[in-house]
Amino acid sequence: MEIGIIGLPKSGKTTVFNALTRGKAETAAYATTSEPNVGVAKVRDPRLEGLEAMLKPKRTIPAEVKYIDMAIPKGLGKGEGLGGRLLTYLGKVDALIHVVRAFEDDRIPHIESSINPERDIATANLELTFSDLAIVERRVKRIEDSLKGAKPQEREALYHEQALMMKIKSALENEVPLRHQSLAEEEAKTIESYQFLTAKPPMVVLNIGEEQLPHASSLEEEVGSHYPQIPVAALCGKLEMELAQLAEAEAGEFRLALDLKESALDRLINLSYELLGLISFFTIASGEVKAWTIGQNTSTPKAAGKVHSDMERGFIRAEVIGYNELMSCSNLAEARKRGLLHLEGKNYIVQDGDVITFLFSV
Repeated sequence: MEIGIIGLPKSGKTTVFNALTRGKAETAAYATTSEPNVGVAKVRDPRLEGLEAMLKPKRTIPAEVKYIDMAIPKGLGKGEGLGGRLLTYLGKVDALIHVVRAFEDDRIPHIESSINPERDIATANLELTFSDLAIVERRVKRIEDSLKGAKPQEREALYHEQALMMKIKSALENEVPLRHQSLAEEEAKTIESYQFLTAKPPMVVLNIGEEQLPHASSLEEEVGSHYPQIPVAALCGKLEMELAQLAEAEAGEFRLALDLKESALDRLINLSYELLGLISFFTIASGEVKAWTIGQNTSTPKAAGKVHSDMERGFIRAEVIGYNELMSCSNLAEARKRGLLHLEGKNYIVQDGDVITFLFSV
């Protein structure tokens, strides 16, 4: 899973990136580089810890989330828009986290001279829409050029795509993002290579000050009421970045003192999984217990392919047990003796928490 982090200048998006990845990227205002900040976060899953305690593996490998924090152009929100390398990187991510400033700090004046999260969200949404409109307009121009010399058998496909682009363009101009446009399966396949940004599911992170922590829930509700289809989470990026640099036990003590129920990393990962419709399954092999991330409604062969392409290609069957069923036993041998492991074929849909051993032949 790859998630892009965007935000207006001085929103604290790189601070949030550091909090999520335990990174130490430069957080100076307007830091510009041709390359993004890239970091990987381990997904903490209590079920993985339970499997580790039972099975005593040589290695325990959690799932990972890659975060990509791009340097945002100064002109974002002032008509200059997104472009170049930023679009190249954002086009590849699975979802977008939009960091929105809600904290007050006279030493770091807001680029619009006032704090207004709803305005900033609308600004970023507009920039994403402008970006997609530019892609559409370029494609329409290419189609028009291609039609001039197209053979009769090629024209029908070009006309179909031209009509689709004009439909998308009209909806975007009416502020309907691609993720909310009703496209047929064939239409969706036609445009999947264009990597439209408004097709990607977004999440809003309100970057609040430490003094605002007691009001985090009400701030989430207030902003969320304006954007009911977008998950909203409030966190103090500066505090979370500092806590991320501490040992886990020490950070836990500070969270307890501040009445913070979970880390920013855990909360945003959980929201990301919900946003993208993701689940986890586990494998036990070669002394390793490993967590894997897949989409809901994934079949066993496709899940096997997540582990290795040969497993999908030569898939025979899968030995499956649910996590809770396994935990009701003292060990794997007892679970097998009680008949709790079941063999599944190619049509089985993997469930969240399944512990699976794949059988394959190539």
